[in-house]
Amino acid sequence: MGFFDIFKRKKQNRQTTTYTFENLHLQNNSLKDLWDNGTEQQWQNALNTYYYMLRPEQREIEAYIDNVNEEEIKKLDEYEFYDFLYHKYFVWKYTAKNRLATTRKNLEKYISNGEVSVLKNIQTRIFSMPKDNIGKCIETACEIRGLGTAGASGLLAILFPNQFGTVDQFVAKRLQEINHPIHKDTLNNMNPEGLKVKDAVVLIQIMREKAMELNKKFQTDFWTPRKIDMILWSFGR
Repeated sequence: MGFFDIFKRKKQNRQTTTYTFENLHLQNNSLKDLWDNGTEQQWQNALNTYYYMLRPEQREIEAYIDNVNEEEIKKLDEYEFYDFLYHKYFVWKYTAKNRLATTRKNLEKYISNGEVSVLKNIQTRIFSMPKDNIGKCIETACEIRGLGTAGASGLLAILFPNQFGTVDQFVAKRLQEINHPIHKDTLNNMNPEGLKVKDAVVLIQIMREKAMELNKKFQTDFWTPRKIDMILWSFGR
């Protein structure tokens, strides 16, 4: 079985995503309105907006990312894991061509320097460490060449969507707008364009708490930190 064959889209009990604006039924509510009082349908509409915003050339890789299987990635050898990062994850995360080229150049050093065993070690630790230690997980993923805080969180979010969300400037800015009662001061002191690991810990914790809250409120297990980050990334853009 070839490397990419193991990632064939699996049949899952998920809603079919539509990309037409008319089907989104978007409301002119603020993010704070959604965050504090949104109905289940309003949250679903906000999630659909994420897919609507994707450019046509992004939709194939997004469909792949949506169906990444944690156990399959865990079993990859070092060269397969390198290929996964180079051909899939980096392409998904870094949509600007110059940024993609830069990050890939850093990743290529594992091959040119004969250090793929180093990459394997990072891969092993990412899967073995406790996921409740958000900071340590982010720090470990940051060891991968080419990944900063945002890139590391994104990798964790697609591998472990029930526990992690992607943190970037858009997510940070949206959460600052919400005026979160508990984390207000911490959020306001963040630099969205220069997020640190300690910032990522707070942002991911907020997304975890919101996902748990929505699942309890709507009596479902549908909501995850990953889905919360998708909404925060796309809302109001």
